[in-house]
Amino acid sequence: MTKRIAILGASGYTGAELVRLIATHPEFRIVALTGERKAGQPMGAVFPFLRHLDLPDLCRIEEVDFAQVDLAFCALPHATSQAVIKDLPRDLKIVDLSADFRLRDPAAYAHWYGQPHAAPELQAEAVYGLTEFYRDDIRTARLVAGTGCNAATGQYILRPLIEAGCIDLDRIILDLKCGVSGAGRSLKENLLHAELSEGTQAYAVGGTHRHLGEFDQEFSAIAGRDVHIQFTPHLLPMNRGILATAWLDGDARRIHAVLKDRYCAESFLHVLPFGTTPSTHDVRGSNFVHIGVVGDRIPGRALVVGVLDNLCKGSSGQAVQNANLMLGLPETTGLMGAPVFP
Repeated sequence: MTKRIAILGASGYTGAELVRLIATHPEFRIVALTGERKAGQPMGAVFPFLRHLDLPDLCRIEEVDFAQVDLAFCALPHATSQAVIKDLPRDLKIVDLSADFRLRDPAAYAHWYGQPHAAPELQAEAVYGLTEFYRDDIRTARLVAGTGCNAATGQYILRPLIEAGCIDLDRIILDLKCGVSGAGRSLKENLLHAELSEGTQAYAVGGTHRHLGEFDQEFSAIAGRDVHIQFTPHLLPMNRGILATAWLDGDARRIHAVLKDRYCAESFLHVLPFGTTPSTHDVRGSNFVHIGVVGDRIPGRALVVGVLDNLCKGSSGQAVQNANLMLGLPETTGLMGAPVFP
């Protein structure tokens, strides 16, 4: 039977990306779209690239009949989802795309997001949404917390290596280049074309980026000890994509073999031949991740490069992948479309 879907916060980039993906999903039908500031408007007026679709108009959350919804995607701003989700029906399946339920420890959430968690009782049941590593828990979950897009990229290239014990955990340096859509759709001076184009900049430097909370949580749990990586993101004047480069102490050939073995059966994760590095162009608009490994000129060091589309595999595509599992569908359903090129 077709699954009835609501998207809360459909007027943002991740909400629009969800609509784009679900439009060709054979088992999902959108029955409600919310956008508090855009309520009453057609989705095609807010996002003209969606004009060809037969979609419900945007409405307010309180106007949605959740008895007619099988699963809700919550694409609301950070610190908003907690208050909204705790008032939704307890039998409703939810995939949250915000940061509100990613960190298992409410104290860690308060540290990284600067305010107390508003729904700690729900945090206890939330499952972290990195699909390829938590799919068994996701299948039976009611609430799944989607990862940060930077956090997903870094984890795909580093998790198997930490699990295998083949790198020095005290010498992990992670550099990310991020597309501007990762900053959301709200107006910000530093994101104006004249401010952003023809240049690039580091941001959240010195260990202040909030996705470090996810890295600390996940990597430390895998290693059974504290793991604190060095992480610096850079904002690039491109719309989509993340390119992550990790500088590691370890044997490059073994690192490549570990990644290739771990992901050989995964539909969306592809490890390139040794010595080959990926481009964000090769995954644009898709749910795929490409990973490359190169040996450094200094023996015993390696570079691992991973790319994904921040709006798709880093957020909305990952959300659909998780929803497929939660609703008993093959997780690749509606997500095998080729990347957009050029």
